[in-house]
Amino acid sequence: MLRKIIISTLAVLLVWFSWPIYQYFAYEGKVPMFFPTDFVLPDSNPQSTEYASHPQSRAALELLEQHKTNIHAPAISAAVAINGKIVWAGASGWANIEKQIPATTKTQFRTGSTAKALTGTLLAKMVQEGKVNLDTPIANYHAHLPNEEWGKLTPRQLASHTSGIPDYIDNTGDWWGFYHLATLKKRYLSVNESLEVFDGTALLFEPGTQYHYATFNTVLLSAVLEAIAGEPYLKTMHHNIFTPLNMSATDAEYESANSNILADFYWNDDGRYPDFRRWQSVDLSHRLAGGGFVSTPSDLVKLGSAWLDDSFISPHTRQQFWQPQVLASGEINEDNYALGWRWADYEDDQGKLHNANHGGVSRGSQCWLMVIPEENMAVAVMINSNVEEFWDFGKVSIPLARLFLTE
Repeated sequence: MLRKIIISTLAVLLVWFSWPIYQYFAYEGKVPMFFPTDFVLPDSNPQSTEYASHPQSRAALELLEQHKTNIHAPAISAAVAINGKIVWAGASGWANIEKQIPATTKTQFRTGSTAKALTGTLLAKMVQEGKVNLDTPIANYHAHLPNEEWGKLTPRQLASHTSGIPDYIDNTGDWWGFYHLATLKKRYLSVNESLEVFDGTALLFEPGTQYHYATFNTVLLSAVLEAIAGEPYLKTMHHNIFTPLNMSATDAEYESANSNILADFYWNDDGRYPDFRRWQSVDLSHRLAGGGFVSTPSDLVKLGSAWLDDSFISPHTRQQFWQPQVLASGEINEDNYALGWRWADYEDDQGKLHNANHGGVSRGSQCWLMVIPEENMAVAVMINSNVEEFWDFGKVSIPLARLFLTE
């Protein structure tokens, strides 16, 4: 009898422990989902803008609606700022399909890795204020690093992904951390606590010799910035970035979980499945600085515009942070990654748009922020689902920018 109880208990514990792992693979499309609920998009398609009087407003809304249809997303939202002022923002589609709640310009979406540009902005401000030297080993700033290899890393290497820190799939030396990454259920109350997710894995290469994009770089950087500021990272972000820029809709997702303006996030097999399934609840606090924020396109173009404001980011700092970083070999890294930003040229039949940018992919959400210095313009776009090829989503920013450059 006792043996049966023990076996039954162990079986229950095994199922309880492994079920979140199964769910992870189900949403990756590797195994079937059990008893899913499918939602069909309503035939109607609501639109929202507070800039209806703008001569390009109708064309911009039609562009968003068509793009939303093309990529099979429930909702899409975008904003455009020129000369430090939002000139247009609009949304099309559904923030919540089953309750038929329309998306508006106030709807929050997950930023995904666009959060790295937010954290990069804090780093730029602290460098500008003389609180951080980009090339000083972080052991000089953080006295209690949990991995002895990390002490020699520099803020520049962390911000440019040249440190050798592993990414999620490389985190093979920290199996308990890997479990938390797969289940996404644990709430981390501080950025230092979240280092446990990857502090058991060795560096992948000698710092500065290669480029390897990894969110954990930004997570570790946030712990360093927290140590320098002497207050929690999130509070420092509010004091130095969000409040001065009036980014009132931007916060950690766990601080906005009960918000009535937070979109619901949906799975549709990267646009291939005809209907939609609600993404399971996840906790992204372990990657806050590199992928755990929620925001709106209007807030993000405020951030982008601030990078073109010499009183907020000096020309020298801007040049430092938007310069693609060079490896020890003397070659620029293959991703043209700078410090918290990428630098790129996008060309269409009207010419090139030189821009600093950062995209983001999260559970049931994608985000794109692009800053075009020559036009003093910032453009941001967000959706509440995923697509297979990121640029299939992000490319709408180019014709959207062109609409407002024709004025």
